[in-house]
Amino acid sequence: MGADTGVRGEILATLPTLRAFAVSLCGNVDRADDLVQETIVRAIANIDSFQPGTNMAAWLFTILRNLFRSEYRKRRREVEDADGSYTASLKSYPEQESRMEFEELRAALTKLPEDQREALILVAASGLSYQEAAEICGCAVGTIKSRVNRARSRLVDLLSFDGAAYFGPDETVRAVIGAGH
Repeated sequence: MGADTGVRGEILATLPTLRAFAVSLCGNVDRADDLVQETIVRAIANIDSFQPGTNMAAWLFTILRNLFRSEYRKRRREVEDADGSYTASLKSYPEQESRMEFEELRAALTKLPEDQREALILVAASGLSYQEAAEICGCAVGTIKSRVNRARSRLVDLLSFDGAAYFGPDETVRAVIGAGH
């Protein structure tokens, strides 16, 4: 029973960063929540394949990433609201400056190549090490470092920042952009 409680605790501790990663991949909170739920269901169903002593978070991120990619391949052929007119009609515009800045950052993130966005979110926003992100993405640590660096540089260009002071006190935004480094 103690081992089950420990595994459950590890899974629960990972949920916030797992959800943030899912939102960054999907761009839709509801779909992200479904993706996280499916990830947890799959993880519990296949808990025997988890090797105790290894990184639970990396294992869960890998499951989530694989589920997202499978779902993406299935949905790639679907066309919903191709011109965006319906979506635009449902949009509520932000009322606070920080909300607008977040939306600008989110929009800029969508303009990054998928591999750069994924690396940046794993390392900067989710707090994983370069090594852990490399394992999740199935590539070399140097490749992850390069992707993160290129993503940060591109975000700075897209968002037209004039120095680190622009980033304000939000540590997550500063980490994603790399202003604190």
